[in-house]
Amino acid sequence: MAHQGSFEKDGVVRESLPNTLFRVELEDKTIVLCHLSGKLRMNFIKILPGDRVRIEMTPYDLNKGRIILRYR
Repeated sequence: MAHQGSFEKDGVVRESLPNTLFRVELEDKTIVLCHLSGKLRMNFIKILPGDRVRIEMTPYDLNKGRIILRYR
């Protein structure tokens, strides 16, 4: 469930960075810096470059987001 005022987009992980940060390329070819949501951390979901993910963003900062789902 999304937070109020945020929106979701799909993308592909391009680069894995330290401290569970990732560079994600969205469908419109923009690059966004994302971190993992708490549920993915708690359940030890591994994210690798090349994975398709859904991210959640706020309209205030379109360069950062949060990974909320990894597609199978």
